[in-house]
Amino acid sequence: MGGSGGGGECITRSSHVMEGGGSLESYRYFLSRRTVLQMLNDRGYAVPNSELTRSLTEFRFTFGDKCDLESLQIRTQAIRGLYGQILNKEALHGLILILQSNMNTFARKEVLKFPFKVEIFYITDLLVNVTKHILQPKHEVLSAGERDKLMKKYKIEGKQKGQVVKFTYCSGIAEFLETYRRVL
Repeated sequence: MGGSGGGGECITRSSHVMEGGGSLESYRYFLSRRTVLQMLNDRGYAVPNSELTRSLTEFRFTFGDKCDLESLQIRTQAIRGLYGQILNKEALHGLILILQSNMNTFARKEVLKFPFKVEIFYITDLLVNVTKHILQPKHEVLSAGERDKLMKKYKIEGKQKGQVVKFTYCSGIAEFLETYRRVL
């Protein structure tokens, strides 16, 4: 059943969807939720390992198989309600919104009023965690000390010192390669 062409359904996807007789929507939400939890873990937030390793069957048992798509539509009133639910707004540095579809213009304007950074992701963008892909290099922001040591090593004068990001590539082509980029 391999081969190219024709509108056949991917075998892996259909086997996951059929696991426990579940829907495609619940599988998509499972994948996007797992990607968000991995992203939060990578950013240094405490995410329990049980959440990172939760199976699709466990996900469906906990959250159900049918998703309420109406509850995922974001309108101005929903944004105001969300903002009202945040108790300690002064201590909050950021908010991540995960959406099923685009926000309307009025809701977007409401988000711009928030006094903290708001990151918006769409479920379709979270189905695969691109940072875990084999060809994706590892990204590390260097500390100020590491940055200064690197600039000294390569005799780089840094009047405008911004962040330096180290990219580590590991693949069959180049067994191990490190590159650096300065972000001002």
